[in-house]
Amino acid sequence: MKRLDYPHVGEILYETSLPNGLPVLVSPKPGYAKSYAFFATKYGGAMRRFNLQGRAIDTPAGVAHFLEHKMFDMPEGNALAALSQNGASPNAYTSGGITAYHFESTQGFYENLDILLKFVSTPYFTAESVGKEQGIIGQEIRMTEDNPYFALYYGLLRALYDHHPVRESVAGTVESIAEITPETLYDCHRAFYVPSNMVLCVAGDVDAEKVAAAAERILPGELSEVPRPDYGEPEALEPTAPRVELAMDVSAPQFLVGAKLPAPESGADILRQTLICELALRSLVGRSSPFYTGLYAEGLLRADFSYGEDFSCGTAYMELGGESAEPERVLERFVSEVRRVSENGLEPEAFERARRADYGLTLRSLGSFSSLCRALADGAMNGYRFLDVFEVSRSLSADDCAEYIRENFAPERLALAAVTPRGPKG
Repeated sequence: MKRLDYPHVGEILYETSLPNGLPVLVSPKPGYAKSYAFFATKYGGAMRRFNLQGRAIDTPAGVAHFLEHKMFDMPEGNALAALSQNGASPNAYTSGGITAYHFESTQGFYENLDILLKFVSTPYFTAESVGKEQGIIGQEIRMTEDNPYFALYYGLLRALYDHHPVRESVAGTVESIAEITPETLYDCHRAFYVPSNMVLCVAGDVDAEKVAAAAERILPGELSEVPRPDYGEPEALEPTAPRVELAMDVSAPQFLVGAKLPAPESGADILRQTLICELALRSLVGRSSPFYTGLYAEGLLRADFSYGEDFSCGTAYMELGGESAEPERVLERFVSEVRRVSENGLEPEAFERARRADYGLTLRSLGSFSSLCRALADGAMNGYRFLDVFEVSRSLSADDCAEYIRENFAPERLALAAVTPRGPKG
């Protein structure tokens, strides 16, 4: 395996690409008792339409999430139980663009790694088990429909996007998952759960060559073609609806402001654009910014205020929000702050403070094996090395972020989604 050294942050990374196309990345952590493995496929809830071996396939909403649940079933039993009995703490998740399976353990790491690699690469679905899971996930969907943040988040995405499948719930609907059959799951596994569309990341006191050897021994050896998801026609950068309001059983209004961003194709530009957006938001609305401190002092923002960006599955967008009695006033102040920066630029001191804070938080995240492996996997899937983030950060300037704010956070690009308290019944 190739060794990469990052002496300025005290990190070493081993990486290789197996003959079947699987990237394997190992971050050695000598002396640590815990080890962590993260095995993911570049397949998520937004990847509903694709072509497999000359056949156009259009799947119901929620298949990727449903498949995640069913992958733990094996002919000889349940992989979740097997990992737990062997001292591991396993879990999985599905987002719009990725499905990931992971575990941490302090003992039996290589045995647990074998189990992880085997069950994720071994589809086993029956009509009976699929029917049972439809009932379980149906209950999960109904619960999330009553969750204010869930409603707010997808309300914002529907305001931003006209037809891109990212606007729909990763879990699907009760009606859409009723259409899922074992054949649907086999088709999607055959298409996306191939080594050339996956990545294996490990952190801990482990032997990197032994990790790669396990993957080569257990996973299919052939290099498979990966279907290209069809997200539909490109969308304009302006939102579909500038305002969305939902009435729910909440004690106080909650809101999200968002904007669609230009989405880089892949490679180092994704890392650079993500970091510019992150620093732009931190400089503009971070905890030490005049925007946040002023609105907090006036009672228009609370400590739950947060912000972030997402670059995945052919989309890019930013969001910021929290609880506020007057979301429209918060939006007005944000527009005013964007206008000020657009005209005058970012203060160098504010930008440098934001960059140092971001640098420190990223550096601290290297101590979390789960955060590190997820970031390494995201980079491998998108054609860049995550640990280059520190070098890229040093190359950015206040002018880079001010220009990004000027081009992407203009009033006509913004959408506001709000959840307001439902009025008294009857």
